[in-house]
Amino acid sequence: MNLFITYLRPLFRRMLLGFSIKFTGTIMDLFLPWILAFIIDVVIPTENVNRILLWGGLMIGCSVIGVVASIKANRMASSVARDAVRDIRHELYEKISYLSASQVDHFSTPSLISRLTSDTYNIHRTIGLMQRIGVRGPILLLGGLLMTLTLDPMLTLVMLFVLPFATLAVYFISKKGIPLFDSLQKEVDKLVRTVRENITGARVIKALSKTDYEKERFEKVNQKVVAAETNANKTMAATPPLMHLFLNIGLALVILASAYRVNQGLTQPGVVIAFMTYFTIILNAMLSITRIFVMYSRGVASANRIYAILEAEPELETVDMDAVEDKAHIRFDSVYFGYGKQKKTLQNINFSIDKGETLGIIGATGSGKSTIIKLLLRLYDCSEGSIRINGVNIKSMSLKELHTKFGLAMQNDFLYADTMKENIDFGRELSEEDIIKATEDAQASEFIDSLDEGLDYPLNAKATNLSGGQKQRVLLSRALAGNPEILILDDSSSALDYKTDAQLRQVLNEKYRETTTIMIAQRVSSIQNADHIILLDKGSIIGYGSHKELLNTSEPYREIYENQSGGEQIA
Repeated sequence: MNLFITYLRPLFRRMLLGFSIKFTGTIMDLFLPWILAFIIDVVIPTENVNRILLWGGLMIGCSVIGVVASIKANRMASSVARDAVRDIRHELYEKISYLSASQVDHFSTPSLISRLTSDTYNIHRTIGLMQRIGVRGPILLLGGLLMTLTLDPMLTLVMLFVLPFATLAVYFISKKGIPLFDSLQKEVDKLVRTVRENITGARVIKALSKTDYEKERFEKVNQKVVAAETNANKTMAATPPLMHLFLNIGLALVILASAYRVNQGLTQPGVVIAFMTYFTIILNAMLSITRIFVMYSRGVASANRIYAILEAEPELETVDMDAVEDKAHIRFDSVYFGYGKQKKTLQNINFSIDKGETLGIIGATGSGKSTIIKLLLRLYDCSEGSIRINGVNIKSMSLKELHTKFGLAMQNDFLYADTMKENIDFGRELSEEDIIKATEDAQASEFIDSLDEGLDYPLNAKATNLSGGQKQRVLLSRALAGNPEILILDDSSSALDYKTDAQLRQVLNEKYRETTTIMIAQRVSSIQNADHIILLDKGSIIGYGSHKELLNTSEPYREIYENQSGGEQIA
């Protein structure tokens, strides 16, 4: 509920105006049966045609005002819902953008997508429905009761007898329904995850002829969503029939009482006709209120999920720490780290790099190579120890200040559906000269020049119209284009041929001497000219030194080298 209050408060005046217009239109609808009863019981017996036309015209006027007011109020309700959800969606997206990597792991990517799409849609429907029916329904209900009291208090009391039962039914069913809709949204999260995996891995699925297998897997997840939705809807579906039951019992009692009172001369036929009309209005109002509770149950479940994201405390806060004098550009000092409740992924990591030096990191899959980069970028905070850049602990830097130091080409980086130029620029508003220079340095200019559109060549989503090596060269161009202080290459040359890889390393050595470079690689040839090389195994450093030093001192490194080169010197 806090979410609704927070985002609807700035729109209160527009909502109040919409409520006023809706109230006016609803009151006009309530007057119609009363005027009809007056015409039947009072005006028609006078046989005055002018009076009949006058009151008939009044009914038409009320009808027109009611229709126009309802249309205007519904449009205003839609605009309020649109603007409120726009703000919610914007702030939710912004909050997600600043979540730490561990928080994203906790909520999960499919769940974040689901909250940003289906949950915000549920809130949009809830806000719109609450304004359209949430005002009209209660006014028709209470107004109808008041109007019937002016017509015949005794018949009204008969009708009121069943309303407490209907109210209790709505309350208890709605109370049970909210958790069920929350469970439904969790199943939707799983559905989103499955669809995302299938779309991302479509080529692999087709190549391995696993389409039928994935269809079965999707069907299982889809059936769980269907089961959860059926369970929730079955619970809430009991409300309308119960409303009909209680109100129809009330209607039967009212008809019996009306027949007795008309026979006794205690009421008039016009009053009975108006009373039946009001009873229909009250019945529809109760059903509308029931519909509100169904939608509200779903909206609250979605709002709670979104509110959990918006209220998540930032994990990567800036902490004031004194800088120390340190000649090293980057220093890891006794760093320990583990994902979630897992055992330590990294243990006692110690190394330093001077400005302009190159550090190569090599090791088996899962040894912690990429994790070192994630800690340096402060996507995660280390459990113990410290990481410093120019003597300043990275925890004392704002994330914006920290991240502007880096040029980055990650192992599983992405390219989006836009031109080659925009993918390299990446919103940094770089000059075309800088972009062209970066493509030349990344060995990408040759294949880009061969394209008819050149840098304006449009890429498909995830750059499916480029080869693996071309993608990596575009990513390398992006990393180099900003003339970074620190360059990180996370297995970013694995798809390059040996010649292109060697040319890239030569360019880095000649043109980026002032740039501190960290290279993660699977091939020794990619890092053998680095000033320092770290050999990782199960999160620990088991070898540190230059290529030649490690060949002499580290048996595991020598084995990797010999397996890849056959023991011959790599150029």
